[in-house]
Amino acid sequence: MDKLKAFETFVAVATKGSLTAAARAEGVAPAIIGRRLDALEESLGVKLLVRTTRRITLTHEGSAFLEDCQRLLSDVANAEASVSAGGVKASGHLRITAPAGFGRRHVAPLVPRFRELHPDVTISLNLSDRVVDLAAEGFDCAVRVGDLPDSSLVSVRMADNRRLCVATPGYLARRGTPKQPSDLLQHDCLTLSSDASQTRGWAFCTPTDMGLEVTHLRPGGPLDCSDGQVLHDWCLAGYGIAWRSTWEVEREIHSGQLVAVLEDFAAPPNGIFVVFSQRKHLPLRVRLWIDHLKHHYAQPGYWQKAED
Repeated sequence: MDKLKAFETFVAVATKGSLTAAARAEGVAPAIIGRRLDALEESLGVKLLVRTTRRITLTHEGSAFLEDCQRLLSDVANAEASVSAGGVKASGHLRITAPAGFGRRHVAPLVPRFRELHPDVTISLNLSDRVVDLAAEGFDCAVRVGDLPDSSLVSVRMADNRRLCVATPGYLARRGTPKQPSDLLQHDCLTLSSDASQTRGWAFCTPTDMGLEVTHLRPGGPLDCSDGQVLHDWCLAGYGIAWRSTWEVEREIHSGQLVAVLEDFAAPPNGIFVVFSQRKHLPLRVRLWIDHLKHHYAQPGYWQKAED
């Protein structure tokens, strides 16, 4: 319990930005908070925070440890809720948000199934590609894809997500298969238009004198669009090579409609997460929804069989 208290203190200081704010929230003196942090850093043998009179910043180790602590504290709270809830049924209104494309394919189909299991829960699903402020806009949790910015939100990793170059067998038969990323400059590449995301271009893992390194390439082609679903449709129609997420094309790769190319150069995966505001007691409906997503996403073959 003392170690959990130290973890809670560390998370409070890191998210609130000062010892004083964390002490005020707990109703203790700042010196007590400081001693707990000193003891935690000593036991771990690493510096978690850089403290000055004006500000507190996380070290590299502290940033990694913060995410682990948030997840651990969430799991502990969920375990307590499981015991204390007993036979209590989930109820109330659940507000969730997700990116539009991912949400249509991998969140929306799971919402009715969740309500069949928990008929006393009502659900609002918001699909938007903007980053929603959960607390300000009253959402319980969000599904997010990709690298997460530094945040006071608690994140739970649901699955890995990779970006792959894909094309139809017909296109590759006509134009040939690229063997290295630079070959894409000789192909029709289906890219997001300049007013969309991916400003750095397509990411690849390439060998250098220092080892493997993630580099970016901005291929071109006769077609671009600001909508990823349109690029996906054009790719399926055989108009060129697209750089898409595995959550979007895994099914077509599995069925043979699309072929992944340059897999040896694929950048390391990022993640698919559920994020939520830190709370001492997470509502049962939110905890069960997170478990619901985790269960389905972990099913063998889910990403190959997921329906639109």
